[in-house]
Amino acid sequence: MPGNMVDFFLLERLAEGNGDRTAILTEEESWTYGQLAALTCDYIDRLAAVAPGERVVMAMADGPDYAAALLGIIAKGAVAVMVNPEMTPAHLSAIFDSASAPCALVDERFRPLIEGALAHGRSATAIVGVTRSEPFRALQIPETYPSKPDDPALWLFSGGTTGLPKIVVQRHASFVNTTRRYAQDTMRFSPDDVTLAVPRLFFGYATGSALLFPFSVGAATVLFDEPPTPAAVVERIRRHRPTILVTTPSAINAMVALDSVSKADLASLRFATSAGEALPESLYQRWMTRFGVELLDGLGTAEMWHIFITNRLGEATPGTVGKAVEGFTVAARDEEGNGVPTGETGLLWVKGESAALGYWEQPELTARVFRDDWVVSGDLISIDERGVVTHRGRADDAFKVKGKWLRPVEVESCLLEHPAVAEAAVIVVEDQNGLVKPVAFVVKKDEVTEDDLRQHVLAQLEAYKHPRRIFFVDSFPLTHLGKVDRAALKQLANG
Repeated sequence: MPGNMVDFFLLERLAEGNGDRTAILTEEESWTYGQLAALTCDYIDRLAAVAPGERVVMAMADGPDYAAALLGIIAKGAVAVMVNPEMTPAHLSAIFDSASAPCALVDERFRPLIEGALAHGRSATAIVGVTRSEPFRALQIPETYPSKPDDPALWLFSGGTTGLPKIVVQRHASFVNTTRRYAQDTMRFSPDDVTLAVPRLFFGYATGSALLFPFSVGAATVLFDEPPTPAAVVERIRRHRPTILVTTPSAINAMVALDSVSKADLASLRFATSAGEALPESLYQRWMTRFGVELLDGLGTAEMWHIFITNRLGEATPGTVGKAVEGFTVAARDEEGNGVPTGETGLLWVKGESAALGYWEQPELTARVFRDDWVVSGDLISIDERGVVTHRGRADDAFKVKGKWLRPVEVESCLLEHPAVAEAAVIVVEDQNGLVKPVAFVVKKDEVTEDDLRQHVLAQLEAYKHPRRIFFVDSFPLTHLGKVDRAALKQLANG
């Protein structure tokens, strides 16, 4: 296995004689692998003062510069810290303080946000301004630092829906392993593929599916930095004819909800992937009815970097996340670590060669989650007799009502089956007596009353699961990874 992952994802393409193959497509131009390599060299030069092992923060828009900066940082043996530039100042400040990075690569449009975050912390990070680069003509081959497979390469942030994100320190070897196991062996990425991603590149799901996976086989990726609205996505599909669409349930819901988008020609796609949140079966069926493009739901975590359970082409089971990717072992266990019976819900345990080194400066949490060869996730799953996995929500989102467990995803899926509901989120609040009660937040697409929706849930689920209150909102607050911010919803419910 290569030491420095840049050898695997870029230098091997040059060694194969693929320097003239298209690597990146943008609105204005295309970039070859040779031009990407030259721009990577340019970023290595810009970071001359950065030593191996030091962190470099990236607050950049999607595009060729993002790809080259990421590869350049890692080629130097440094550690890339990809952030959402529009995170809260408190989150950004905490990340900068933890990273103690000598510098940050910052697009000029994000400079005020980053300067504000630095002003509220104790970090002495210097800002290196970034503007859009033009393609280079002369081929330059980056020189990579002789990293070891277990050396840190990237900081990822847990996708939790409450509180400050945990910092996950991922290794060079993890990226190579998952790319081989999931992207190449399972999803069959090929040199003829063109990927298009809805989530932004700072999200590890997109970093893999929209950069590293296509780069590993000499394929191309479509990058754009405007908001990924349904109309923007459909326009890029029309223009670039991608073969793989990388998306999320929220984006899928938005696409099937618009009549103008639902008539779009998606015939170039051989499949789409979904991850990041649970994909309700009803939403899967609406997608298939509208577009007919196979939609493959999967499950991954920052602790294992990317997807390690997935549905496969021709074998998708709606409402599930499929089976474990070869090379990964998954199990459902109780709180004591004992296996639960087939079909029953338990905590997700996973092992494979993509486990992170642990959490940055959190040894106790690292010891609880990383146990020998296993990673103990906060996800709840069940596994049937065929090995098909169903995601049952997050353990920290589940709660007891009248002594019985309630998983928000079950109630959310039920609400989404109502024709007037566009989006739904369920949380728990305490009443004046200190008893927990489920409440729901709903984005409507047609007129509907609170009582209509309550009766809809009561007709399908056990009575204790129905939401005691339903709040109608125009949109949901989101976390740094674009997931529903349940902590913010709880504040609204208690407000």
